Formats: sequence, structure tokens, C-alpha cells
Amino acid sequence: MGAAAKLVLGGSARLYTLAFAVFSLLVIMFLPYHRYVGVLKWFTFSLLAYVGVVFTAKIDWLAVASGALVPRLELSGEALTLVVAIFGTTISPYLFFWQSSQEVEDEEGDPEAGPLVEHPEQADRELSRIGWETWVGMALSNLIAFFIILTTAVTLHANGQTDIQTAEQAAEALRPIAGNAAFFLFSLGLIGTGLLAVPVLAGSVAYAVGEARGWHIGLERPLNEARPFYVVIALAILLGVGLGFTPLDPIKALLWSAVANGVIVVPIMVAMMIMASRRSLMGRFTASRWQLVLGWAATMVMTAAAVAMFVTM
Repeated sequence: MGAAAKLVLGGSARLYTLAFAVFSLLVIMFLPYHRYVGVLKWFTFSLLAYVGVVFTAKIDWLAVASGALVPRLELSGEALTLVVAIFGTTISPYLFFWQSSQEVEDEEGDPEAGPLVEHPEQADRELSRIGWETWVGMALSNLIAFFIILTTAVTLHANGQTDIQTAEQAAEALRPIAGNAAFFLFSLGLIGTGLLAVPVLAGSVAYAVGEARGWHIGLERPLNEARPFYVVIALAILLGVGLGFTPLDPIKALLWSAVANGVIVVPIMVAMMIMASRRSLMGRFTASRWQLVLGWAATMVMTAAAVAMFVTM
């Protein structure tokens, strides 16, 4: 009976996954992205529940500060794999394609804007805006990530629950603040961020392929203007759905995809830094000295972490 119940629940989960994917694909193809994201971004506010949890649990803040500001690095394969995974979720390969492509789309949709090489008078304003948006976005995302780690540490890990295999188990971290509604609150955030992530992840692949092939690309374009672009998005989504029909552990899949991102991004960062430093390519928009220093430092850290992981595995 237990095995039968698991089979039924597994089949239902796959059906929901398929429906979720079809819905995401239809919305991406037939609804302008600025309208789509304008609604879904409100779902992400449910992630603030992780911030609220820390005020309902007993926490040794001195130990938290010590652990956060004075890291104790364990040079083992497992620990370094987690470091690379964290790096891979912070500086992911798709970000390099997604943000630049979205900026281009925004400029194309603004009749008063245009490429900065053709409108250099707009450079200071636009680059300042992009810089502030990036700083604020990264600060908020890393702050929420910190509280998610802290919340799971003081709720799940403190009670010996270290092997998370399902979303329901992960939702237990919200129980101190949400009680029996923990799974609903967690699901709300998961669905919202998931619906936002699908066009970002699948779209990044389509942007990269489309730019290489010289296609018409863009999530603001109607389907009849960018069919190959949307075909790549559909294939990427179907590939993701297909993984849900395999025996692959979804939590472990998330971990190893983050590890893969942390490794793959290294050559991308090297190429980006070389291009950003060449005046023949960038003109007056060549990276500044402090940008080059910080960029190469981040590249070296990412490289060192990836190499150390492979050496100690």
C-alpha cells in the first residue's frame, strides 16, 4: 500500500510538473515578458518569511557573526564542492547572457534610447542605472540566501535533519513562523521564483544560441518574429521536464547543477575580463582599473575553488 501511494503521488507530481512547464511555455510565447514578470515578482516576497523565522527561533548571534565573518574552511572534497556550488549560484553562466540581452531589449523598446556607441551622451546615466540595479539586486539576493542558510541551520540542522530530499522537508524550516502553513508558504515562493526562473534559464540558452546564429531574438518579440528563438526555449523546458521523469534526486540535481555552473563559469569569466580590458573592442567603455582588479580577483577565486575541488575529490 505504501509503495502504491508513493507511485500515485509520484505520478501526480510529474503531471503537475508537465502542466507547470506547458503553462510557462505558453505564457513566455504569447505574453510580453514585462507583463509576465510584473505579476510574478510579487510571489518572491514570500521568501521574506525566512527573514522572519530568525526572530522566532533562539539563535546565538555571536556564533552567527563569528561564523559569517571568520569562515573556517575545511579543505575536503565535500566542503569544497559546496563552496563551488555556492559560487555557481551566485555568479552563474546564464547571468552573462541574460542581463546583457535584457538591457538590449529594453533599449529596443525605448524610442528615445539606443546603443551607447551611437548615443554616448546617454552612457553615464545608463551605466549608473545598470550599476545600481546590479548592486541592489545582488545585495538583496545574497541577503535572502544568508537568511535561508541561517534558518535551515537553526531549525533543520540543529535538530539533526541534514538529508533533505523533498520540497516538503525543506519547507519545515518555515514552520516556526508559518506553522502548518509552512508548506503552502514555501510552495508559493518556489512556484513564483520557479516561474521567473524558467524564462531566465531557458531564455539565456536561447539568447546565446540566437546571437551565435544571427536570429531575431527577444522575449518581447511575438512568436511569428522569432520562431527559432522560442523553439530553443521550448526544447530547454522539455529537457528540464524530462529530468523529472528520471529517478534523479531533484535536490541533488540542484546541487550538482550549481557545481557545474561554478566550473563552467570560469572560462566565461576569463573571456569576459579579456574582452572588457581591450580598448579595440570596448572603446571608451573599457573596464576601469578597479573593475579589472575586482574582476580578475573574482576569476582567480572561482578558478582556485574549482581546481581545489577536483584535486580533493
